[in-house]
Amino acid sequence: MKPIAHISKKVIDALGLDITENTPIYLGESNIKHMKQRHSADYDEYGDVIADILNQPEYVGKNPKDDSIEYVREYKRTNDEFVKVAVRISLKGRYYARSLYVLSANRVRNFIRKGTLKDLTK
Repeated sequence: MKPIAHISKKVIDALGLDITENTPIYLGESNIKHMKQRHSADYDEYGDVIADILNQPEYVGKNPKDDSIEYVREYKRTNDEFVKVAVRISLKGRYYARSLYVLSANRVRNFIRKGTLKDLTK
């Protein structure tokens, strides 16, 4: 399986992660199936830009509940929408894009204000 992205130094530094720079991120068939089942409309709209979000996020965060790395990017397709791709580590130590869905602009602004999401555009 070929990686679709790598964890950058900028993301590692922003979140204080203990991960080697350029650690690969994969997207397996089971991950795609999960995204389609849980958020099919969002996957239909944004499934084609998962690698772009992971390679060029505007915001990143660390979810304390499941330890996932959250990559967020704004798109102006039908509306101004923020799309999140969550990356989780597998039992075998590989990082996988696990979920994809749209976040409301208000929610993103609140996460940024609270410091939950770090702005990488500055």
